[in-house]
Amino acid sequence: DVTVDAVKLMIGDGVKKLVERGFEATGGIPSDEAVEALMGGFIEDYEANSTVLTRPFPGAKDALETLRKAGARMALCTNKPHGAALEILGEFGLDGYFEEVLGGDSLDGIKKPDPRFLLETLKRLGVDPAHAVMIGDNQNDVDAARGAGLRVIVLGHGYPRIPPAELGADALIEHFDQLAAALDGLS
Repeated sequence: DVTVDAVKLMIGDGVKKLVERGFEATGGIPSDEAVEALMGGFIEDYEANSTVLTRPFPGAKDALETLRKAGARMALCTNKPHGAALEILGEFGLDGYFEEVLGGDSLDGIKKPDPRFLLETLKRLGVDPAHAVMIGDNQNDVDAARGAGLRVIVLGHGYPRIPPAELGADALIEHFDQLAAALDGLS
């Protein structure tokens, strides 16, 4: 059996890595062909059940509303499959906050930490990277932001595999109610 805490440490690098890590935790990694074959079933099941155990972090919706009222333009760039991301956003009433949503399967073979993922998201949003800030919770987010020339705020909770204070962010927050002040501090 794999615990929920163990699975949390597997999250963040896309479906293929999650499937590989799951097999590794239960006895070994099958061949690339087997992983590819299993990913289709995983994605189908995940998209159908993506909101079952999912909840927004406390204060996330309020922070989005504060940013929207301040005139911020927002996009979501996630390694989660695009369909699942849209399902989750819709289920929790968060879909209206983002002008663009790109998932780990939106760009052929490109996802975080590849900075091109963020750059394409910003291009679609029509925002210069010099005027953007990445908000994330793990090393992939920081690496993608740095590679794209963005400043980055890291949440002290989420799914990091190393302590958030060691990720090298421009700002670290413990709760979404600190986000507006952190953004002000970067300007």
